[in-house]
Amino acid sequence: MTHWYEGPLAAFDIETTGTDAEQDRIVSAALVVQDISGSRARVTRWLVNPGIPIPVAATEVHGLTDALVQRSGRWPAPVIEEVGRALAEQCMAGRPLVVMNAPFGLTVLDREMRRHRDSSLARYLESAPFCVLDPGVLDRHLDAVRKGRRRLVDLCSLYGVVLDGSHDAVADAAAALEVVRSVGRRFATATGALTAAQLHARQAVWHAAQSRGQQEWFARGATRTAPDQAWPLRPQLPAVA
Repeated sequence: MTHWYEGPLAAFDIETTGTDAEQDRIVSAALVVQDISGSRARVTRWLVNPGIPIPVAATEVHGLTDALVQRSGRWPAPVIEEVGRALAEQCMAGRPLVVMNAPFGLTVLDREMRRHRDSSLARYLESAPFCVLDPGVLDRHLDAVRKGRRRLVDLCSLYGVVLDGSHDAVADAAAALEVVRSVGRRFATATGALTAAQLHARQAVWHAAQSRGQQEWFARGATRTAPDQAWPLRPQLPAVA
């Protein structure tokens, strides 16, 4: 029997104009599909002209400039349509979606779908079995006592995964996919008997517990925004009257 971490996976990643999942826009996206561990991956990438200026702080992270996206990027509406169809295709094929920090990436995508397609991620995936594997949630639960940061670059260093160009959507997606496989292998005793669908359900519970565990930070007056317990997608905010 092939365990979930050795079988087919599809990894999705985005780069954005900022860190506000409700307001910021996608400037690049990537889908990396691998049919089995060790096989050659198929890569699809998108470059988007978001229609708003890219802040300098965001450019300093991912290197994407206004000049570049205006010259080579496409308008959001057709790109968002292609991305939605591509993810639905992977779900229909039974490939779990690897998404690092899924509540951010999938929420940004959902808001872009609402903004440009009058649709939603749920609508694109309504006929597909939706299964997400988030390497951050898995690692934090399965190795809960480990100290230190757990960004993608940190997980790559810990699990021996090459990250060739951090904050490039293709590189980050490919690295997240390999981290998930490595997490599965390292904690095979705990997760090997589970299906990816079962892990999806458990991650929602684990993420909520992890988020509650971070509330002490904010009770002490930390300046970061308190973590949302929803996973893998944040609910849409109610419209302001």
